[in-house]
Amino acid sequence: MRITRRGLQLALAALWLLDAALQFQPYMFTRAFAHDAISPVGDGQPGFVAGPVHFASHVIAAHPVAINVAFALVQLAIAIGLVVRRTSRLALLASLAWSASVWWLGEGLGGLASGHAMLLTGAPGAVLVYAVIALAALPRDTVDGRGEAPGTFAVVGWVAVWAIGALFQALPGQNSAGDIAAALRDDAGSVPGWLAHPTRMLAANVDHHGAVVVAFIVLPLLIAVAAIVPGAPRVAATTAGGLLAAGFWAFGQGFGQLFSGESTDPNTGPLLILLAFATAAAVTQRAPARATAETHATAGLTSRYAPAAT
Repeated sequence: MRITRRGLQLALAALWLLDAALQFQPYMFTRAFAHDAISPVGDGQPGFVAGPVHFASHVIAAHPVAINVAFALVQLAIAIGLVVRRTSRLALLASLAWSASVWWLGEGLGGLASGHAMLLTGAPGAVLVYAVIALAALPRDTVDGRGEAPGTFAVVGWVAVWAIGALFQALPGQNSAGDIAAALRDDAGSVPGWLAHPTRMLAANVDHHGAVVVAFIVLPLLIAVAAIVPGAPRVAATTAGGLLAAGFWAFGQGFGQLFSGESTDPNTGPLLILLAFATAAAVTQRAPARATAETHATAGLTSRYAPAAT
């Protein structure tokens, strides 16, 4: 199956539609959404993150219904705009602006500024990955990107996400098997029983194997570096990364807690899988285009100096 920029736009439309539907859940129309979901994101963060997050939380708590309706409608508008071919570019640009604001005010920069963030639990933030995919899906030569391979930004974003993930995994507070096991146990406490039991079992096994933390650092780094090289290395990197992202989504992100009634997005798992497809299909050079231009120029010179027909 060929992955194109238009295909990425439609996939993003489905995800934004899901986000809009989640935003219409009853919980989102209460002050609890602001106090229990938004405000804690700023706790323990530097002032330039905590201040705006807590301010946004107070504003949302003051007008929860009106503001939540606006949030849902913005996401719905982005989804519809992506589906309509003529507005797809505008919708992508709008999604970039929306993603930036939500990443800062709603996700607290994915926790990156705190120094405590793991790919396992959703770093660097779902909406940041939305933005990376949107940049890779921007049309270049057509109205809607139909037939165009994903842009090089997919590769840049993929490498950055996994390299940053490896770096943060090596920082104090999350660079031990116990830290990873604790994150898994926290996730097990907020998911249904059928998922909580295997997650706790996994946490217990991780807790007794110190080599796991080495794998959590080395694997993302290898996935980042291998993706730089086109061809088989990139395919291997995106395949391994997609599988690892699926594992993180199940054990660590609780499938985005989509059935909890309090989830605002599916978390990073599905988005990293989509980014894997975009990265594997990305065109990272324009040599063929240059060659074509040179061919046309040569043909023009040849015709100019060719003997005139008699």
